[in-house]
Amino acid sequence: MKSWRRIFVAALALAAILGGTASAQDQRPTITIGMPGIPPVFVSVQAYVAQQQKLFEKYGVNVVLRPFDSGAAAARAVASGNIDLSMSPSALIATMISNNPSVDLVVIYGYEKPDWLLGTLDPSIKRCEDVKGKPVGVDSLGGARSIALNIMLRKCNLKADDTQQVPLSANIGAAMISGQLAIGVLHIDDVPIIEREANKKVGILIDINDVAKVNHYLSLVASQKATTEKRDALVRVLAALIEAERFMRDPKNIDVVAKAAAPTGRSDADAKWSIREYVKMEFWPHNHGLDQKKLEEVIAIQKRVGNIKGDAVTYGRLVDLKLYDEALKLVK
Repeated sequence: MKSWRRIFVAALALAAILGGTASAQDQRPTITIGMPGIPPVFVSVQAYVAQQQKLFEKYGVNVVLRPFDSGAAAARAVASGNIDLSMSPSALIATMISNNPSVDLVVIYGYEKPDWLLGTLDPSIKRCEDVKGKPVGVDSLGGARSIALNIMLRKCNLKADDTQQVPLSANIGAAMISGQLAIGVLHIDDVPIIEREANKKVGILIDINDVAKVNHYLSLVASQKATTEKRDALVRVLAALIEAERFMRDPKNIDVVAKAAAPTGRSDADAKWSIREYVKMEFWPHNHGLDQKKLEEVIAIQKRVGNIKGDAVTYGRLVDLKLYDEALKLVK
């Protein structure tokens, strides 16, 4: 009888422990982040590293990573209250708020280094001007690749509307490999895969950094309402992302980071190549990634090309740096 009693007591104790663990998990706030692209583009690897290294758990928050067709679609989901955060084009967010000041969005973290290229597999297309009237692969109309196309085509006084934009989410590379498309707005990590699979050289028509010397790629976007009502949870998410960036920067972690990149569809070898290139260019920021000069230039460009119709949003309205500062204290 005593042995059965001991077993019963032990079982109760184990149930209490397990119940306590489940209860602790249930008590963690849950935050959903919208990832740009299906499959997600490579900038998303930072969030997947934070998830797989259990950094979100470390800082006391549950995080759901939800891919969207584009960062633009993810931003609209934040604005409508369907998700909490999105990785979305900085130019798009500036335009949304400028054209409709009631849009409840604010930027809390940023990715400053754009890596956009306009590439082609058609050797007869050699110049920027040759793109006029031709199909060009983008993520979505008005999405990050579409905005980048508009900026790059300034090199030859064209606009994105002077081409036939083909919205393909993150599948431009696959369309070019299959021969369905000759021209696409590409990330750096798209190029070696297209060249290997298509057995053709990708001709780089334009590098965005040759056209816009000062630029800004993506922003981590929340609603202003969430920065008040879910402030602690958002700060914890940022803390996990900060630690993930430090983890990714360490060369000894490259194998682990490459495996975390699996949702992007990249092989281990391709992921490692991309990680080295992106770490070298500081694609994932060492700080808050919200340089005022760069964001103000993005706003000015959107005003200049006519995407912003009235008064442009100010840096002070667009950005909230306080959450990052709080997150940095947690990490230290």
